[in-house]
Amino acid sequence: MCDDFTLADDAEWQAMRRVSRRGFGLGAAGLAAGGALAGCMASNDPNAAPTPTPSGLAIAERAVTIPTPDGAADAFFAYPAKGGHAAVLVWPDILGLRDSFKDKARDLARAGYAALVVNHYYRSAKAPVLPTGASFTDPAVRAAVAPMGKALSPATYASDGKAFVAWLDRQPQVDSRRKIGTVGHCMTGGATIRTAAAAPDRIGVAASMHGGGLVTDAPDSPHRLIAATRAALLIAIAQNDDAREPGAKTTLREACDAAGRSCEIEVYPANHGWTVADSPSYDAAQADRAFQRQLAHYAKL
Repeated sequence: MCDDFTLADDAEWQAMRRVSRRGFGLGAAGLAAGGALAGCMASNDPNAAPTPTPSGLAIAERAVTIPTPDGAADAFFAYPAKGGHAAVLVWPDILGLRDSFKDKARDLARAGYAALVVNHYYRSAKAPVLPTGASFTDPAVRAAVAPMGKALSPATYASDGKAFVAWLDRQPQVDSRRKIGTVGHCMTGGATIRTAAAAPDRIGVAASMHGGGLVTDAPDSPHRLIAATRAALLIAIAQNDDAREPGAKTTLREACDAAGRSCEIEVYPANHGWTVADSPSYDAAQADRAFQRQLAHYAKL
């Protein structure tokens, strides 16, 4: 979870990284944690020109607005320039929709998926909800996102998830004959399971990347909803999250087994936030490995 324990872990990791650079002469660029947060600007033109990618595959992208029961949600949509494809719904982490998550959508589009990354804070503000360069280590940033997070609940995640799935099914770039995948990060890891339970006929894969709060005492804890889904689960756990809650992976495994759901659960040798390019804990090698595991599951949609 994004909390004071995570901040302490990040500080320790950064200190170790500085020592490693001094001891072994590694350049700062080689160990950089990723680019700073950038503004979330995109064309509203649905006929935006396709963007050539390094692989040669053309993708297109656009800013979109999605109607929900609680208002209009802004989001970013990237997809292969031609044809209809399986869709993936991407939930950002605690800092919201920004360039690092747009890049995740683009990576999925290059891999052949129609990817929608949403502003889960749309009730409070349009993306980007924080200025460029904002860091969760800044008390002012934590104070800014706190009320946005309090506007969310298990019910809002389920309601929004259904609205986002319905919007995807209406897009010509989406092959609605195929199931939809969804992936959440940090605070939204559980949102994927809630979405899968709210739209069981449409969600085929629910993935959580260093998700927090997957196992709680609440009657509607995400692990208690697994039986209400029809999805395969991919749960990637950070090593420092596992150290604090070592029993969570066992509880999740037991819930999957009891429900008869396919469930891949792994503790990665990386800290909370390792899959997000602008996180202090970003680990490129482990992020790529987690992404490849996502693709392996999405291939079955």
